[in-house]
Amino acid sequence: MEAEAVHPQAAAVLDRQRRLGVVPLHERGVRQLRLLNRVTDWFRNRNPPVVGDTTDRTIPGPAGDLPIRSYRPRGDGPFPTVVFFHGGGFVTGSLASHDLLCRHLTRESGCVVLAVDYRLAPEHPFPAAVEDAYRATEWAAANPGVVGGDGRLAVAGDSAGGTLAAVAALMAAERDGPAIDHQVLFYPGIGIEDGQASVESHAGKVLAREDLEWFRDCYFGSELHRRNPYADPVNACDLSGVPSATVITAGFDPLRDGGTAYAERLVGDGVPVRYDNYEDMIHGFVNMPGAIDRATEALSDAAAGLTDAFSS
Repeated sequence: MEAEAVHPQAAAVLDRQRRLGVVPLHERGVRQLRLLNRVTDWFRNRNPPVVGDTTDRTIPGPAGDLPIRSYRPRGDGPFPTVVFFHGGGFVTGSLASHDLLCRHLTRESGCVVLAVDYRLAPEHPFPAAVEDAYRATEWAAANPGVVGGDGRLAVAGDSAGGTLAAVAALMAAERDGPAIDHQVLFYPGIGIEDGQASVESHAGKVLAREDLEWFRDCYFGSELHRRNPYADPVNACDLSGVPSATVITAGFDPLRDGGTAYAERLVGDGVPVRYDNYEDMIHGFVNMPGAIDRATEALSDAAAGLTDAFSS
C-alpha cells in the first residue's frame, strides 16, 4: 500500500515542516495553529493560477450567513458545479487555505467549484460543520444559475472535508435530495481506528497519533457522537443510494486504511468507485500543487471521475 520511500518532493515538505516546528499540530493549540495557517496561506497564494473568475458571497446557513467562494472556468458555460469542503481536522482551514487546490480543480475539471467556509470546532462542534455542508449543497442544487452552473452537481473535499463530502452525499441519499452525480474524496478522515496498519506505521508524518485524537476531541465534544453515520459515514448501515465516487488515498498517510476501507464498503454496496492510492505520497499532498507535482496528477484523476459521472 506504500512505496519503498516517500517521494523526494513530499520528503522535502516533511523536512521543511520539521525545521519550522510546525508539527506536531496539537501542541500548537487552536489559536496558534490558525495563525500559522494564515501566514502559510499568504505565502502559498501569492501567484495563484488564473481561472475565469472568482466571487465571494454569503448564503443563508443554519446559524446565519455562510461564506462561500465560487471559481468559474474560462468560457461561456454553463458548467457542472462541484461543492468543495476544505480539510483541517474540522478545526482549521478556510477559503484561503484551499484556494490553490480549488483553482487547480476548476482548471482541470472545467467545473464551477464552490468552496464552503463551514463553521469550525471546538467553537462549533459536531454537527455544525455537517449542517453547513448539507445546506450549502442544497443551495448549490437550487441555485445553479447564480454561479454559472448547469444543474449537474458533485461534492468534493480533502481530509475532514472529504468526510463532509461523503456525509453530504449520504444525507442527500437518505433525505431524497438534492440529486448528486458524484463525490470526490481526497484521503477522507473516515473509519480511522487505532491498530490500522497505516496509523501504526505512518502517524507522525504530517499527522501524529496525538493530532488525530486532538482533532477528534475538538470536533465530537462527546464520544457519543463518534458512531453517528453523519459524523463518520463508515457507520452507515447502507450506502447503496449514494452517488458514484472517486476515492484518492496516500501511501504514507495514517488515514489511508480508513479511506481504503470506505471505498471497499462503497463497492460492496454496489456504488461505482474509482480508487487510486498514491503510494509515495503523504497526507495533504493534493493541497500542495506548487510543491508536489503528483498533486496535479491526483486532481486530473479527480477531474476524469467527474467527467465520466457528468457524461453518464
